[in-house]
Amino acid sequence: MHSALRTAQAAARRTMATTSGKTLTIGLIPADGIGREVIPAARQVLEALPSDVMAARLKFVDLDAGFEYFQKHGVALPEQTLSALKSDCDGALFGAVSSPSHKVAGYSSPIVGLRKQMDLYANVRPVISGAAATASGDKRAIDMLIIRENTECLYIKDEELHEDANGKYAVAKRRISEFASRRAGEMAFSMALQRDSMRQLVGAAERTWSGRPKVTIVHKSNVLSVTDGLWRETVRSVYEGNAEYTRRVDVEEQLVDSMVYRMFREPEAFDVVVAPNMYGDIISDGAAALVGSLGLVPSANVGDSFVVGEPVHGSAPDIAGKNIANPVAAIRSAAMLLERTGHGAAALAIYRAVDRVLAGGQIRTPDLGGKSTTTEVADAVCKQL
Repeated sequence: MHSALRTAQAAARRTMATTSGKTLTIGLIPADGIGREVIPAARQVLEALPSDVMAARLKFVDLDAGFEYFQKHGVALPEQTLSALKSDCDGALFGAVSSPSHKVAGYSSPIVGLRKQMDLYANVRPVISGAAATASGDKRAIDMLIIRENTECLYIKDEELHEDANGKYAVAKRRISEFASRRAGEMAFSMALQRDSMRQLVGAAERTWSGRPKVTIVHKSNVLSVTDGLWRETVRSVYEGNAEYTRRVDVEEQLVDSMVYRMFREPEAFDVVVAPNMYGDIISDGAAALVGSLGLVPSANVGDSFVVGEPVHGSAPDIAGKNIANPVAAIRSAAMLLERTGHGAAALAIYRAVDRVLAGGQIRTPDLGGKSTTTEVADAVCKQL
């Protein structure tokens, strides 16, 4: 059922359908580390799609970005990459970035910049059990969708370093706006309804989530009463101002610390979760552990007119170049891109192919306890297609 549900989630994302038979142009931004291995694997799978499920012709545009590019050229997100995305591409895939943990003069994260420049205001991360959970030995039925506001919070990166009589101290500014909070809230409630519509199409025995659609609003307004208070009030106003939402969707609130606790204790209690940028980043990375590995979990950076698929994992420099990185998250992210651009049948074919490979248990990268290579996983998915 989880594969079919992902297809329904495509409709929840304001479909930017490409005309059947036209060319679908995808920008490829491997960036750093294992991004240079998993993005080619995702491309291989896309190219293996049979014509009966993928009506459009695929065209790929190789683009630059990343910390390694910054070290060579002094810019992490070159203008030519942005220009190509805006003028030539229908969507993009982003690999991973090796952003340093210390301040580097002139450097800013290219994925953060890309989200801002392309107005990709929500990061959508499905966390679904099934073949993925089977691969890790976890039998819990999880069907959670995390909506992370993508443009502000502490990730505006406005920080200052000061010094007084007691020594150095740092200050970071946090931005929470009514505008951004409302957009994230609208996406969360609309997706909750559309996920519910899909569930009605399958038998009760097949449903992972059996209750009414539910949205969980994550915040810490008991401490951050101004910023998180505005987030909480705005998202709730989206719910309270829409009769269909109040009639058909349940809503609850969770303080971010108790959210993490409950998510690991009872992940099956959550349907759609909506959170500010930093909380959503932490929650969604943690949720990946519930279904096996960061290498399994996809995401999509979504705006009204563009989408960038992005695996949840980082650049993993310790395994980069060894051909052992798990490409499943990147492959699934490519499928999410296809969903968003109106190619649901092709996306479903990829999801099912990946699930069959995982369920088989023979092809597993080291993060899942196996010995398979990145290449072997991509080949196996292509074979299933």
